Amino acid sequence: MSERQFFQSDGVRIAYLDTALADGERSHLDEPSRRTAGLPVLLIHGFASNIAMNWVATGWVEALSSGGRRVVAIDNRGHGASAKLYELTDYGAPLMAEDARRLLDHLGIEKAHVVGYSMGSRIAAFLAFAHGARVASLVFGGLGINMVRGMAGTGPIATALEAKSIDDVTNPTARTFRAFAELTNSDLRALAACIRSSRAKISAEMIGQLACPVLVAVGEHDVVGGSASALAELIPTARAFTIAGREHMKAVGDRTFKAEVARFLDDVERSHA
Repeated sequence: MSERQFFQSDGVRIAYLDTALADGERSHLDEPSRRTAGLPVLLIHGFASNIAMNWVATGWVEALSSGGRRVVAIDNRGHGASAKLYELTDYGAPLMAEDARRLLDHLGIEKAHVVGYSMGSRIAAFLAFAHGARVASLVFGGLGINMVRGMAGTGPIATALEAKSIDDVTNPTARTFRAFAELTNSDLRALAACIRSSRAKISAEMIGQLACPVLVAVGEHDVVGGSASALAELIPTARAFTIAGREHMKAVGDRTFKAEVARFLDDVERSHA
């Protein structure tokens, strides 16, 4: 698997993975192979995660690339190997979506399928709102109807991230996020700034205007993301998939989720062949 690469997104150092890069050089497919492999897939991870945890360890990069696809993944600002920033104005999904768009520019990718998980789904949505021509399809993983309802309780999560020790955190949900942030060796101060930053609203009207094919996939017991079908009903081009028996933290690596995304991407490309 390719080593992390870096680029400057409006002055912010952003890390990424690109399976078409080997030893620092671009490995171009010839045109027939490119058509067979399909469009590239851009993966955008969730809050307090990173490329390695969200996409590599769970088998996503291997599953997609073994099918011949070029896979690109981004470490969101404040996460993974990307720059750690500490001002509230340094974050927000619309701004982070521009990092994703600049990565596509940097790699010369005109159009891609975009797969997000949790916070990454919000970022993917704003990428499509601002640059719809660059997005062939969307997968909203781990985020259903709460995409438009918003997530309550971000204050306690920020407080948990800022606590001196996880032993000082009593809120169960906040403690889960703190434990996950420690597991991923995250910069807790950067994450606190990220989650305290302005949360740009996504309305039902906005989400209903998406024109590309959309798959909404959420765990059956995911109280963070909410119902997949309820969100899909707001989007004329969407279909829903409930990941059986899974909650928010455990759904991302589920094999049925990967299989459904693979079917979805194949369906999208067959319909546009």
